[in-house]
Amino acid sequence: MSFTALSIENLSFSYSGKVALDQVGFSLESGACTLLLGPNGAGKSTLFALITRLYDTRSGRIELVGFDIKKQTRKALARLGVVFQQTTLDMDLSVMQNLRYHAALHGMSRRLANERIQLELERLNMYERRFEKIRQLNGGHRRRVEIARALLHKPALLLLDEPTVGLDVPSREAIVKYIHQLTVTENIAVLWASHLIDEVYPQDHLIVLHKGQIKASGPVNAILESTGADTINEAFLRLTQGENA
Repeated sequence: MSFTALSIENLSFSYSGKVALDQVGFSLESGACTLLLGPNGAGKSTLFALITRLYDTRSGRIELVGFDIKKQTRKALARLGVVFQQTTLDMDLSVMQNLRYHAALHGMSRRLANERIQLELERLNMYERRFEKIRQLNGGHRRRVEIARALLHKPALLLLDEPTVGLDVPSREAIVKYIHQLTVTENIAVLWASHLIDEVYPQDHLIVLHKGQIKASGPVNAILESTGADTINEAFLRLTQGENA
């Protein structure tokens, strides 16, 4: 059953008079992976900061599963899972300790937390490493723990802020494949900020953000057709005109 996981209307944001986002609007349905593509400075991080309430929404509206993120913050954020570009794990705690702490923040019982932790870690082939400290893990394994943590409370929307940056090719490919599988098996919506074109699958949706404005939004094939491009990379360059944001 499909539902609208994220709805954004007329969202604008400025820093000291400089426009970071300008009348941005789109919606995400469950069961779909949407890649947010844009050059550095396009506004991707600002958009994520507004969705996660790190910044306050001044102009426009954001809804998570029907909850207004400004007026119903707790209910909205309870349906959100996030993996930031920079790790937010406690390096001196074990995998299990990090995940139990997150589960406690969401009010889970110890029994339920342990069940969900085992489930998510087994899916990511990390359960046997549950008692290792985070600092003992390599970058790819830390990312898997962060993804497991983001999924513990069964979110409707998963935000990924360039989660594969700095990872080796096998780790990156494994994570990209796993996230795409999640949209099917868990019926969640994924918004994945990236600048890596090869992370886009043919069935994905794309949002191309440039200088704070959405230049294109829709299925991959529709964007290729509208731009007259043969590849996503070519379409991206045409939409952003080869400029740096």
